[in-house]
Amino acid sequence: MFDEVRDHWYWRPGWRAGRSFYTWHITFDGRPEIAALHASYADLVNDLPGFTPVPLEWLHLTLQGVGFTDRVPDADLADIVEATRSRVITLDSFPVTIGPAVLDPETIKLPVRPAEPLQHLRDLTRAAITDVWGDDAVPELPELNPHITLAYSNQTAPAAPLTARLAAHPPHATALSITSLTLLSLTQTNHLYHWTPQINVTLK
Repeated sequence: MFDEVRDHWYWRPGWRAGRSFYTWHITFDGRPEIAALHASYADLVNDLPGFTPVPLEWLHLTLQGVGFTDRVPDADLADIVEATRSRVITLDSFPVTIGPAVLDPETIKLPVRPAEPLQHLRDLTRAAITDVWGDDAVPELPELNPHITLAYSNQTAPAAPLTARLAAHPPHATALSITSLTLLSLTQTNHLYHWTPQINVTLK
């Protein structure tokens, strides 16, 4: 439990204005299930004080970082992509359930379950980075807690009123299959994560 939400928008180590980061994400362009789920919470997140809603086109599930674009040589990136492709090429697409929305200390998010197949997919992307750079060069991340963020907190505020607003909203969820992952060049600008796709890897 937590008593307050906090501002999500501070610069993490290494980040600065204009700097981009290569990362494997799952994105949802052209997925009507996600569009409908996003719309079902739009009135709530657009009306919550102190939150920055995420537009539909920038919804994402973070899987595994690779490195800052100014530190990753093109040849290494190509090798990592090919190593990833070779490791996931026999992996079947898999179903997940997304939602209902919950509050955490920095976001309103849609949990994605089950976590295990997503953790396995992430492990494969980490193994591919190890194939190219060795196991001491894989970016450290906490244990995967798969989710899609609907809105980011942009201030410190009591959590209880926000929790009550969310509890009063009808819960919504959806099911879909995870069919691919995408390498992105990710940038943070004006309380928004946005990206340029680099390569898409399709599951079987």
